[in-house]
Amino acid sequence: MTSFQTPGQAPNAERLRSAIITLLSQRQPGKSICPSEAARSLAGPDEKNWRLLMKPIRQVAVEMATAGQIQILRKGKRVADPDSFRGVYRLALPDACKPANR
Repeated sequence: MTSFQTPGQAPNAERLRSAIITLLSQRQPGKSICPSEAARSLAGPDEKNWRLLMKPIRQVAVEMATAGQIQILRKGKRVADPDSFRGVYRLALPDACKPANR
């Protein structure tokens, strides 16, 4: 458990946003993160704990992408509609990827 998490409580949306931005800012330009990295940074290495954060992280990522703060990538390309993508994805800072998948 990290300083981000209180026992028995999931991190709030602001903590999830902060974890995503912190990890992305530590990457070289053009590089992305897996959303599970943000989950692990908050919940620790135990898969039972960090997996519980995957849906909330996805929701926050969609909000951030819609606001232009980050981009959601599939197969290295920005998704055209953050609200309707499916499958495995990565997160990147804006302008860190190829044109949108349609």
